[in-house]
Amino acid sequence: MRKIIINQAAENTPSSDPNFLNLEHLAQVEFTSECLEHPVESALSLAEDSGAGWQAACAGEQTIRLVFDQPHTIEHIFLVFDEPQQSRTQEFVLLWLMDKEEAYREILRQQYHFSPPNTTREIEHYQVRLNQLKVLELRIIPDISGGEACAGLKQLRLA
Repeated sequence: MRKIIINQAAENTPSSDPNFLNLEHLAQVEFTSECLEHPVESALSLAEDSGAGWQAACAGEQTIRLVFDQPHTIEHIFLVFDEPQQSRTQEFVLLWLMDKEEAYREILRQQYHFSPPNTTREIEHYQVRLNQLKVLELRIIPDISGGEACAGLKQLRLA
């Protein structure tokens, strides 16, 4: 029998897509915490070798907020989360704020169960239509059971 292991991460990662926004130049990032070895910019960078992504410095719910200098229209949101060590169920919420508005709107809420060594990567690619986006907020609850897991984000890309 011929067997081939399909590497989902390599096939579904559009990191070289030229349509992704260079967030480092278009937005300010606000966050609740970061581990010095895993700064938030490594999850937002378009560089292929941007590192291991962002990781929080402490356990519990975390927030990453992108505040754009000018409003943008976003049609794609791409997220990658990695958890190679701990079995846990994570929840994240994506919210957005339209220019000249004060109330956030929820885009989606997603739960995912990591179960190493087999299920260690969550890849999400959403097609959306966010006109006049001023703020995008990602809230991560790393372990919905209240465990001591630290939130992490391998990649966040917008187009």
